[in-house]
Amino acid sequence: MSHNVKVCDIEDDVKDALKKFRFRKSETNAALILKVDREKQKICIDEFIEDVSLDELRESYLPSHQPRYVVYCYRMEHSDGRVSFPMCFIYITPRDSQMELQIMYAGTKLALQKEADLTRIYEVRELDELTEEWLQEKLNKL
Repeated sequence: MSHNVKVCDIEDDVKDALKKFRFRKSETNAALILKVDREKQKICIDEFIEDVSLDELRESYLPSHQPRYVVYCYRMEHSDGRVSFPMCFIYITPRDSQMELQIMYAGTKLALQKEADLTRIYEVRELDELTEEWLQEKLNKL
């Protein structure tokens, strides 16, 4: 079986949303949450949230038993006073989510990463892992 299995289509509205999200002008954290529509076998927009912390995202917007893709723009303050806004692609795949869904998400992940054109790619198996400390640790390794 090929590693480039594209299980779900990425519709134009999702491509446009990714592009707009990348080039938006904002000074806050923001998230674009994408999910798989199992019946239509396509990626769709779940939510777009401005000014949201990872804690709020985890507690209020992300289901604990279903995978999601999150494109997250993080306001990062550096020790020298600079502020940057790294964008991350976070693939959330809870261990107890349905196998069929896990396969659909896994099979579409690479195509979506390419479409989003992001280099900071992270995977989370449990929502509890998704914290600001976790993200800062990942970003500081670059």
